[in-house]
Amino acid sequence: MARKGIVFRIITYAAAFLLAVPLLVILVWSFANNWPWPLVFPKEFGLRGWEYFFSPTSNSISILLYSILLSLTVTLITLLVTIPASRALALYEFKGKKLVEILILAPLIVSPVAVAMGIHQLFIKLRLANTFFGVVLVHLIPCIPYSVRILKNIFESVGDKFQMQGKVLGASPIQNFIYVNLPIISPGILSAASLVFTVSFSQYFLTFLIGGGRIITYPMIMFPFVQSGDRMLASVYSIVFILASLICLRSMDRLLKKYYKRGDYFYL
Repeated sequence: MARKGIVFRIITYAAAFLLAVPLLVILVWSFANNWPWPLVFPKEFGLRGWEYFFSPTSNSISILLYSILLSLTVTLITLLVTIPASRALALYEFKGKKLVEILILAPLIVSPVAVAMGIHQLFIKLRLANTFFGVVLVHLIPCIPYSVRILKNIFESVGDKFQMQGKVLGASPIQNFIYVNLPIISPGILSAASLVFTVSFSQYFLTFLIGGGRIITYPMIMFPFVQSGDRMLASVYSIVFILASLICLRSMDRLLKKYYKRGDYFYL
C-alpha cells in the first residue's frame, strides 16, 4: 500500500510539473521584450504586451466580455436542449434510438470545415449569417454532442427510481424535476456546462465563417498574434484566455456548491 501511495504521488507531482512549466514559460514571455536562444532567462523585460491589451484602442476587454456572454448563452441553450434529450436517450426505448444517437454525435466525426460551409450557405438564405444569434446556433453544433454524452451517462447511472418515488409522494412533474432530478444530476450539469463553455469560448473557424468578421470574439484577436510570432502579445492574450476560462468555470462551481449548501431542494 505504501509503495502504491509513493507511485501515485510521483505521478501526481510529475503531472503538476508538466502542466506548470509551460504556463510559467508563457507567463515569463508576457513580460519578455527580448529572449533570444539559448539564454535561460530573458534579456529585457517590459510591459508592452499588457499595455496594449489594456489600451482602449485594442478593445480587448470589451471583446473578452462579449465572448464570455456569447459562450454563456451557448451553454445555457445547450443545457436546455440536451437535458431532456439526454434523459430520453438514457431512460426510454424507441424506434430509431441508435440512429438519433449517431446523428447527435455526427458533428464530432464529420469535418467541421465541411459542416460549416454547408451551414453558411443556409444561414445566408435565412439571414442568420453575420449575426450574434447565427454564431450562437453554429456553436451548438460542436457543443451538443459533448453535453449529450456526459448527461446521458449521468441519467443512465441515476435511473428513474428517485423520480418514481417522487411521484408516489405526490410531487408534480415540475416539482419532481426541480427538487428530485436537478439536485442529483447537478454535478453532471456542471461538467457538461464546463466543457460546453470551453468548446464555445475557444471556437475560431466557425465564428469567423458565420460571423463574417462582424462578430468578433476573443480567439479571433488572439490567434493572429500567435501566428504572427509576436510571443509577448501571444502570451498576454493566452494568459487572459486561460484566466477567463478558469474564472468562469470556478464561478459555475461556486454556484453549484451554494445551491447544495442552501439545501432548499430537500423540501417538496
